Amino acid sequence: MKRHDFYYDLPEELIAQVPLKDRTASRLMVLDRRKDSVEHKTFHNVIDYLNKGDTLVLNDTRVLPARLHGLKEETGSAIEFLLLKRMNHTDWEILVRPGKKAREGAKFRFGGDILSAEIIKVLENGNRIARFAFEGVFEEVLDRLGEMPLPPYIHEKLEDKERYQTVYAKYEGSAAAPTAGLHFTNELLDEIRKKGINVVFVTLHVGLGTFRPVKTENIEEHQMHQEYYIMTGETADIINRTKQAGNRVIGVGTTSCRVLETVADEKGRVRQQSGYTGIYIYPSYRFKILDGLITNFHLPESSLIMLVSALAGYEKTMKAYEIAIKEKYRFFSFGDAMLII
Repeated sequence: MKRHDFYYDLPEELIAQVPLKDRTASRLMVLDRRKDSVEHKTFHNVIDYLNKGDTLVLNDTRVLPARLHGLKEETGSAIEFLLLKRMNHTDWEILVRPGKKAREGAKFRFGGDILSAEIIKVLENGNRIARFAFEGVFEEVLDRLGEMPLPPYIHEKLEDKERYQTVYAKYEGSAAAPTAGLHFTNELLDEIRKKGINVVFVTLHVGLGTFRPVKTENIEEHQMHQEYYIMTGETADIINRTKQAGNRVIGVGTTSCRVLETVADEKGRVRQQSGYTGIYIYPSYRFKILDGLITNFHLPESSLIMLVSALAGYEKTMKAYEIAIKEKYRFFSFGDAMLII
């Protein structure tokens, strides 16, 4: 298939700029593949489509406030760092703007004297390795000084940093939120558990590559980015028991889907493991374990809309997006959700 097959024209006013006050008040499009039907609900209604014995798989990664604004020591000129990947206790791979100010040996300060950094290496792809100096715990310093690395299509300031975190976010390491999970509250999760539905967690640290568009005309030639994941033994056992009992495994977000399909064998069994995944799911992919998916509406020509098309079917997916635009659903990170069953 060609990249342009996944293009759709989205009016800019449908790109959600701020989150709703009530996480569960987002709209929910329910796409039933067997019935070939589309229903329009609110997100709280998701519980009506989950059955006793099903397992809901959520990604408990936590977004780092990874955008830092500082000054170059030598000149006092402004600089912006975006933390991408931790190398060790003091060193991070970063994106820098403007890059010409961040040559090897350049030094910077953030928050006065709270945090300083030196560029120790310039990478071939233009990223840098920065060595930070600080007192105390780096994550606490970052929480004081850093901003949430919101996607480039969001232009409004986020008033509450926790609204770009899921309520169950636990392990820091992401440059972007697993946004399908933003619709859940602890109260809704409790209701789901009381109905006899398993709620389990995997971890996948979302990289900025999630926003990288597919640039190859033939989609099969696209190279996916690598992201670190963890599947625990406890979660694996519950998922395996769910499948053995003939019940459904439903992923919350494309990140949870990618972990499940990475660790599943050809018999649809999973096991405890961790590592990096570059799994690329597009139409013709045969799912090994996933039975359903809760997801947001994704960018045109992105690997994420291709993943959704692989599960729901290309024609059904593009038709659903056409309906979503007509019905004025809110799109992308702070937007509305879709349930595919």
